[in-house]
Amino acid sequence: MKDAALIVLAAALLAACAPAVSGPRQGRIVNSVTGTEGSVSFVAGSLRPRVGDPFAPDNATITIGGQTYTGRTAIVDGAGAGAALPAGWGLSVGFGASSAAFTNGLVGVGTRLDSPRHPPVARIGNLIARTATAPVLTLTCTLTVDETEHGIGECTGNDGTRYALQF
Repeated sequence: MKDAALIVLAAALLAACAPAVSGPRQGRIVNSVTGTEGSVSFVAGSLRPRVGDPFAPDNATITIGGQTYTGRTAIVDGAGAGAALPAGWGLSVGFGASSAAFTNGLVGVGTRLDSPRHPPVARIGNLIARTATAPVLTLTCTLTVDETEHGIGECTGNDGTRYALQF
């Protein structure tokens, strides 16, 4: 029985030291006119702001309507116009009084000071994707992404078709 407990303990310690493995961010794309659904996938970590390299390898794949598009995302830090502003300090003061027949009156005063809340930061970006076969089709997408790499977006095809993204 001791050996089994040691094996379980050793396995738990090794598991704690193992690197975290995260796969690609998966999502869906929907044609706004026909309702046709497809899939979208982003390489893990590619939805975070970083110094952009427009000639780096593609990090996004979209499959919809029998076509596969590949492209590269560019995400801008949330400190710009798309970011929510942090709330300021809050102070409230309350005053109350009561009295009733044959009792002493009561008076109360209360205050409350609230610290600022830090809302999640929304980052904005885009994705330009294209097919590899002739004729080349393109999708140009705008993205809004949170710090956990979840987000939404809109795409427009080179033929004017609009799509909605969720990931």
